[in-house]
Amino acid sequence: MKVEEKGHTVVIKDTKGDFKAFNEKVTSEYKSFKDKNIVLDLSADGKLTLQQVLSFLELSNKHRQAKKSFVLVTGDFNYNDAPEEMVVVPTQLEAHDIIQMEEIERDLGF
Repeated sequence: MKVEEKGHTVVIKDTKGDFKAFNEKVTSEYKSFKDKNIVLDLSADGKLTLQQVLSFLELSNKHRQAKKSFVLVTGDFNYNDAPEEMVVVPTQLEAHDIIQMEEIERDLGF
């Protein structure tokens, strides 16, 4: 797992391609990232299943309720399958764009 902080955002990248271990580590260390926007880069894991993406739903909801962004990055996924309350994008660039838009919306009171 590689952790990189960029301003108000932390990018957590799975470097081993072991989804289960990565999920457990992110969940157990969540408190150290909770005050930042979070980008989980799962592009090393190959094709993710809907069930794997949904395993982050509770964490995503909790983080978004705290008025912070939570974005998953995965290259090979049917994005239409993701629930509306989750943000799943194909690249880190799109993840950062989403976070910028969400921060603007929060600043405007939406």
